[in-house]
Amino acid sequence: MIRAFVLLLICALVACDPPAQRSVDRPEVLLATTTSFQDSGLLDVLSADFQKRTPYRLRATAVGTGAALAIGARGDADVVFVHAPNEELAYMQQGNGDRRLLVMHNDFVLVGPPADPAHVRGKNVFDALRAIAASQATFISRGDKSGTDIFEKNLWKQTGIAPAGSWYVEAATGMGQTLTITSEKRAYTLSDRGTFLVRQGQIEVQILVQRDPPLINVYHVITVNPRKFPKVNAAGANAFADYLVSAETQRLIASFGVEKYGEPLFFPDAGKSDADVR
Repeated sequence: MIRAFVLLLICALVACDPPAQRSVDRPEVLLATTTSFQDSGLLDVLSADFQKRTPYRLRATAVGTGAALAIGARGDADVVFVHAPNEELAYMQQGNGDRRLLVMHNDFVLVGPPADPAHVRGKNVFDALRAIAASQATFISRGDKSGTDIFEKNLWKQTGIAPAGSWYVEAATGMGQTLTITSEKRAYTLSDRGTFLVRQGQIEVQILVQRDPPLINVYHVITVNPRKFPKVNAAGANAFADYLVSAETQRLIASFGVEKYGEPLFFPDAGKSDADVR
């Protein structure tokens, strides 16, 4: 009888534990992130460094930002790393995220064929998009609900143009493959600078529009809410978030790409606000 009572008491205590305290602490941290983070090569560098400096290891799934946030919203990731601020804020308002921290930024660039048939070189991004639409020069859209895709469609919206027709092609591919298609079709597309620099030796397109303030591209890390999803690895997710904003990692981000490309692919922003970056 005493043993049965003790077992019942233990079960009751476990059942009454707050969900956040029942979150799993395991060596593996499940990361849902963007293809640009992976295609740039920065994910591999940071993943290896994170494993050296902590007891955890990353298992990353690289998809579009929309898909990464959807994975987090199902509780199927411990942490997400994405670049679509409006969608991220909606994700937080739905209670899916716990901590959201600004990590870094780079920028988008409008790339196209060296001949530049739409004559966009040197224009601001809105005038460039209007010129592409007016000439109906082929434009390749990611079309995959990624952060880049969301950003591109918002730019078109700001121009007052709803792109449609045979000249506007939605590829439904990641950034690297989209750049390859753009090159093959001698078309235009919007790319994050990092992925373009990594791929530029394999494609025949050039940066035609850049350094325009509307093209700033910010990245945040968001830990998945353990109170909503008790099975997430909250300790591992927080360890990764803290790792990304640490001084050592911020220096690593600042130097990434400089030796190979002559310029950094990303700029560290830990401790800043989005307004500071823009």
